[in-house]
Amino acid sequence: MIILLATAILGYLLGSIPFGLVLARLAGQGDIRRIGSGNIGATNVLRTGSKGLAALTLLFDIGKGLAAAAIAQRWAPQAALIAGLCAILGHMFPVWLGFRGGKGVATALGVLIALAWPVAVVAAVIWLAVAFYSRYSSLAAIIAAVGSAAIAPFLTGRATALLIAVIALLLILRHHANIRRLIAGRESRISFRKS
Repeated sequence: MIILLATAILGYLLGSIPFGLVLARLAGQGDIRRIGSGNIGATNVLRTGSKGLAALTLLFDIGKGLAAAAIAQRWAPQAALIAGLCAILGHMFPVWLGFRGGKGVATALGVLIALAWPVAVVAAVIWLAVAFYSRYSSLAAIIAAVGSAAIAPFLTGRATALLIAVIALLLILRHHANIRRLIAGRESRISFRKS
């Protein structure tokens, strides 16, 4: 029980590090929450016009999810599941930012890489295909989440598949405002060219 509690805390603390916010400030971009969508993730960092900074944010956000699950996996399989989930919750609801964080997509991908890499590959391919075709990051994330939950039972164990379904539900719920904007035709598109 102590190990599970420790991994939950570890996962949350790792996940709660707002790399997008920190990196943008270090790069002289100011508070990333004051531009674009106001999000702290890589997609909003991309709106600064710096693809390099966005890529770095993406790597760090993936890395913290991967690290949380991988470290906990050394102790017990169920600990890795708990740490992975808590890392995503930490990114979505960081205590340092008044529990107003990001959508958790990149951090979730990191968790998937650690727990079920074939599912992570499927999710990444779906996201890339939808994002490049539609230029809607939110739509790509939602479809990738649904696809991951659908394919997970065929590629991994029952407990991990259940966790992936929970993660998918969390991601969809975090995109509720984006879903409304998509329906209304007011969702912002992403640009892969430097502005």
